[in-house]
Amino acid sequence: MQPFKLTRRETFVIIGGLASAVTSWARAGGPADRERRMRWWREAKFGMFIHWGLYSLLGRHEWVMENEAIPIREYEQLAKKFLPKPNPAREWARLARQAGMKYMVMTTKHHEGFCLFDTKLTNYCAPQQACKRDLVREYVEAARAEGLRVGFYYSLMDWHHPDGARCETDEAARRRFVDYIHGQIRELMTNYGKIDILWYDVPWPLDAKGWESEKMNEMVFSLQPDIIVNNRNRLEGDFATPEQRIEPAKGQAWEACMTMNDSWGYHRADDNWKSPKTIIRNLITCARMGGNYLLNIGPEPDGSVPKESVRILEVVGRWMSRNGDTIYGAEPCRVSRSNYCNFTRKGNTLYVHVYFWPGDTVTVAGLKTRVKAVRMHVTKEPLKFRQDEYRVQVYGLPLKPPDDPVTTLDFECESEPVQDMDWVRRTKPRAGVGIEA
Repeated sequence: MQPFKLTRRETFVIIGGLASAVTSWARAGGPADRERRMRWWREAKFGMFIHWGLYSLLGRHEWVMENEAIPIREYEQLAKKFLPKPNPAREWARLARQAGMKYMVMTTKHHEGFCLFDTKLTNYCAPQQACKRDLVREYVEAARAEGLRVGFYYSLMDWHHPDGARCETDEAARRRFVDYIHGQIRELMTNYGKIDILWYDVPWPLDAKGWESEKMNEMVFSLQPDIIVNNRNRLEGDFATPEQRIEPAKGQAWEACMTMNDSWGYHRADDNWKSPKTIIRNLITCARMGGNYLLNIGPEPDGSVPKESVRILEVVGRWMSRNGDTIYGAEPCRVSRSNYCNFTRKGNTLYVHVYFWPGDTVTVAGLKTRVKAVRMHVTKEPLKFRQDEYRVQVYGLPLKPPDDPVTTLDFECESEPVQDMDWVRRTKPRAGVGIEA
């Protein structure tokens, strides 16, 4: 057998192909490149989600078209009535910044198929219907004006497109539909400058191969090399997206997305609002566990933010203006157990967030790290404390909470704070050996 040799041309072709493959892999999330792209997001911790579309006119949940089986021709008539007030996104962006949020993600197209952006692939879009405006462009400009990062939500599922359902069983329909979806994503990645997040949603009815998701992401990264993408086009993506729950993803960055009531889109009768304290506690929990919190608003048909959403976010914003430095850039924390506190950490500083104020003494049990000093976070006032092998007690506190709705104490520790409640349970002295007569 003759030894295998390559011509110079064949060698260049192979090397070029390998280089291209490595470049594509890096764009799609090689470890070093991913860390670079994700750095700002890991620091940010808190973002605003915006669900807005034709469904807001009906005010009965963003899935109203599907849940009530509204015929397409009937639902399409809403596009003739969708006439938002001038630049409502300015209100959203100001509210997001004031609430302490660092980025925004807006629905460019939800499952209903109506596009809020200017597209050449369908006339079922805001600029070509009654609105006559590119609402996505307004949003991008508003977010940038407030110094916020810009994210686009885009639903792969489409109830309006004629091939949206039959693409599962009809190859010609799949080809048309996938070309349409890829084409719109290309428009979004091309026409609005630098975009920070692409938030895919609902890949029904195809798998990753059917969506050509690898090709989809390669196109996105070629147009937006600094962008981050989520995991809802059936690929791993840069971050996972637990919905309506706080659930860390194993070995992956994650972001809990939640509503302020029970609906993503505007629902005029949904009054099940989360309290500001609940929102803050959720944010603290996400930060403690190493994740982000993406909190949704559902604007009214004209783009106004519901008054209750504004009220809640104003309270959250006031708290963040005093305590945001305990959230931004927080690192995963190995202290979690308390009846009335939650925790975040940066370096060796443990932030004790007291949401049920116990009175003049706050206790953290099981802390295995020596505490050097304790301060009130907002005022930096030094506080008295004592520590033994089982607990740290901060005493001499006011009977009423000094901050609303959550008071934060700073524990300066000699090393990374670590808690071991199992050790406390096993080794804490008991009253006696047996039962005395």
